[in-house]
Amino acid sequence: MPRLSAVHADITTLEVDAIVNAANTAMRGGGGVDGAIHAAGGPAILEDCIARFPNGLATGNAGWTTAGDLPARWVIHTVGPNRRAGEDDRSLLVSCYRRSLEVADELGAKEVAFPLVGAGIYGWSKEDSIGAALESVRANPPSVEHMILVGYDAETHRQIEAALAAAA
Repeated sequence: MPRLSAVHADITTLEVDAIVNAANTAMRGGGGVDGAIHAAGGPAILEDCIARFPNGLATGNAGWTTAGDLPARWVIHTVGPNRRAGEDDRSLLVSCYRRSLEVADELGAKEVAFPLVGAGIYGWSKEDSIGAALESVRANPPSVEHMILVGYDAETHRQIEAALAAAA
């Protein structure tokens, strides 16, 4: 089982093997974390998304691209279920974390940083997203050595830390 930790940071600044992007099905950039990753990483990420995912990516799935100008080696893109659009199957949220870790294993990534997938404009609670991350890593322990859950703001960071402490 990987070491789990929380960090209060901008995910685009982390020097890790891979960062996870909460993408949309089109895989052409968007808002929130997706927009920040594409903006900071530069056009190489979008070019790789177009080449690797010409038809987009299904909800609950994950795939990787270059990290472009980011300090990470790779970006692992995952498409969370949009609860506000009626996609309320929690197993798809768990699948985002599981599939992202599987892709990280395929890449040989040892340290992976995750945002709280689905907890932004897609309407999942932070608690649901943190719980899905923990459930996924327990059910399917990856080869990844360190899984980082990133809280962009101080309150989210505190919530992640509290959940990790309660799960220990």
